[in-house]
Amino acid sequence: MAHHKSAIKRIRQISVRRLRNRYYSKTTRNAIRALRTVSSKTEATKAYNSVASMLDKLAKRGVIHKNNASNKKSKLAKYINRLA
Repeated sequence: MAHHKSAIKRIRQISVRRLRNRYYSKTTRNAIRALRTVSSKTEATKAYNSVASMLDKLAKRGVIHKNNASNKKSKLAKYINRLA
């Protein structure tokens, strides 16, 4: 257990950030799954805009790496372009 006030505060901050990051990550993963189930190209394009925004925000906040976000956006764009 931590003995310094600053270490105790740091533990509190880390736990709050971890929970927040898990929430954002899970929400984005669910949005990606929902996008992959859409079969209409127009609906998929609308959903893609919000998912891409979510991924960019995660990368900006440091929850995921920027290349990871870029790769996910690229794969989703390929999926949407394959739709009829």
